[in-house]
Amino acid sequence: MNNSKNHDERIAKMTFASVYPHYVTKVEKKGRTKKELHQVIEWLTGYDDKKLKNLIDEKVTFEQFFKKAKLNSNTHLVTGVICGYRVEEIENPLTQKVRYLDKLVDELAKGRKMEKILRK
Repeated sequence: MNNSKNHDERIAKMTFASVYPHYVTKVEKKGRTKKELHQVIEWLTGYDDKKLKNLIDEKVTFEQFFKKAKLNSNTHLVTGVICGYRVEEIENPLTQKVRYLDKLVDELAKGRKMEKILRK
């Protein structure tokens, strides 16, 4: 992954609302539901449907999105490769959180069982 400061800043300034429709499309194309996507997002961030809708409507950046989040205590169990890099080795904390979300969305789209995605 490009670990440059520019890359991390670009991710921080990107809005969650701009990426969210891509998450929905990705999981629905693979036969999963928006409800399941929301379940995964809530597991990671603590945001319920209402709060998620508000954050999308407010067009918060990923930096704001994760600043307000209450990350699941088992987030450290999210491991593996995303975009060719191991999520657990990403140095920038915000970039790592965004990639955790990407990894969970990928697992959902790939048909992984919800019990496995929502690490316990």
